Amino acid sequence: MKECIIDRIRSELWALRDVEYKNFQAKLIPTVSPENIIGVRTPQLRSLAKRWAKDPQIGEFLAQLPHKYYDENNVHAFIVEQIRDYEGCLEQTERFLPYIDNWATCDMMAPKVFARHTEELLEPVRRWIASEETYTIRFGVGMLMRYYMDKAFGPEYPEWVAGIRSEEYYVNMMRAWYFATALAKQYDGVVSFLEEKRLDVWTHNKAIQKACESRRVTVEQKRYLRGLKCVKNCQTVLWHIK
Repeated sequence: MKECIIDRIRSELWALRDVEYKNFQAKLIPTVSPENIIGVRTPQLRSLAKRWAKDPQIGEFLAQLPHKYYDENNVHAFIVEQIRDYEGCLEQTERFLPYIDNWATCDMMAPKVFARHTEELLEPVRRWIASEETYTIRFGVGMLMRYYMDKAFGPEYPEWVAGIRSEEYYVNMMRAWYFATALAKQYDGVVSFLEEKRLDVWTHNKAIQKACESRRVTVEQKRYLRGLKCVKNCQTVLWHIK
């Protein structure tokens, strides 16, 4: 009897296990139980995904959600990002998003075909950032940061990110990261969001912190941004990671 692809992938993952790396990953991803982390390094996962993506049975693996292991989710993400057909890739992305349970898997998945379909992608992006799912929102903001920060940038996009209301750490960290990146690439288009205090205090201050850590922001800009930091009433429900 032929072994199913899910068992074959899992078997390969266990063969590549690095216990030291697994323990390191467990500290970085508190939303995932250490028992559900095998401990396979990212380059190996990408190599595995590239090979398994060509297997005629791969649809069975993609359909088997939720996966048990963090490493399986990452293989899934790396397979989806290889899909060359935009509609097919979008369909598989939307099937997978509700099952993402950590920031790393969320941020790793960057479908290459999306870069060639930025106009069509805007509607799903708006839908994702309007979601109630933490990592679906984070993924949507991540797509805006990845594909709409240079030539495709529009003044409405930071408005969308500023309009997100969430008490989730992993949502607001991505929002802060978005604005820090925008300050490096589209400074004149987004600095008013900080001048006018358009963001919640935590995201506002974190965006400034991250921007000031960037080499792409000038010394003069950093000096100005530090002067915009909120120093009063900075209590927030985001002081800890659940």
